[in-house]
Amino acid sequence: MSHVELKNITKRFKSATALKDVSFDIKDGEFFVLLGPTGAGKTTTLRIIAGLEKHDEGVVLFDGEDMNDAPPAERDVAFVFQQYSLYPTMSVYDNLAFPLRAPIRRIDEDEIRRRILETAEKLRISQLLDRKTGHLSGGEMQRVSIGRAIVRTPRIFLMDEPLSNLDAKLRETLRVELQHLQKSQSSTTLFVTHDQIEALTMADRIAVLNKGRIVQIGTPEDIYDKPATTFVAQLVGTPRINLFMAGKENSTVFIEKSTLHIKVPSIDLPKSFLIGIRPEDVNPTPAGEFVGELMLTEPLGVETILHIKTGEQVITSLIPGMTDLRIGDAVHFDLIKDRLHFFDERGVRIVQ
Repeated sequence: MSHVELKNITKRFKSATALKDVSFDIKDGEFFVLLGPTGAGKTTTLRIIAGLEKHDEGVVLFDGEDMNDAPPAERDVAFVFQQYSLYPTMSVYDNLAFPLRAPIRRIDEDEIRRRILETAEKLRISQLLDRKTGHLSGGEMQRVSIGRAIVRTPRIFLMDEPLSNLDAKLRETLRVELQHLQKSQSSTTLFVTHDQIEALTMADRIAVLNKGRIVQIGTPEDIYDKPATTFVAQLVGTPRINLFMAGKENSTVFIEKSTLHIKVPSIDLPKSFLIGIRPEDVNPTPAGEFVGELMLTEPLGVETILHIKTGEQVITSLIPGMTDLRIGDAVHFDLIKDRLHFFDERGVRIVQ
């Protein structure tokens, strides 16, 4: 496996800039996730690393070696696409064997068979080896697609939203399996997704990409607990973070158009700023410091989302289990004040 670096990558398509000065590194054996909305430049980044797209500025390095002029075949990457990219008239066995039978590899059939059987067992597709891929379900086809990548040992695995076309239950199953495979093989992996759950649960580190620029790089804990911008804060977390305009007088923060007056430690804040409150940090309790009116409940089984009106604002709370509270009830609650997030009017985190 390899240590992969991108340094100051810029990519333009005519007058549109898809990537602007993108830099990050993927450590040897690391599961690195590139997270961002549709159109952020995630797939373009993958294609540049694979050599399928030529960038305008910057350099791509594999183990310190400049790969800018290396063709795709010489980069030795394995690409798992969002679409399955299988040969429907071939058997699963032959689809898995296809990348190993390239003349450049010179692998004998006994070794090919050994690798295929080993990979099929890991992905639980051994019973499918004789079937044509055109007769498989979506989940089975994606397993085969992943198997075709891991059947060899490339320098890096590039995965472009490989779970996005699957139903929720299968997505969860494959998410766990992919993470286990990556850890057991210590494979260098770049996984692209717009799904914050995939990013938070699978990544060793996450790079958040927005409009072609890297916004923040860090561990899942860094990204969630200390978002660098309001964009990152709103991108991760379900339900979304509560975000309000606020001001401060002495040691009290006032949320605009709200009855919430929050005593906070001596934090240096501008006259006007944004305050972020994660729903799980809004804790209903009979002796709570604050009070509001329950506007809506969303029971989800293991947890419930409460929408509590305070003044003209509605704050969201996430509580474990079910609740006996009903719409119109007065709800007393506390805030975990050492977990409040503050951002300036540009949406940039105020360090605290």
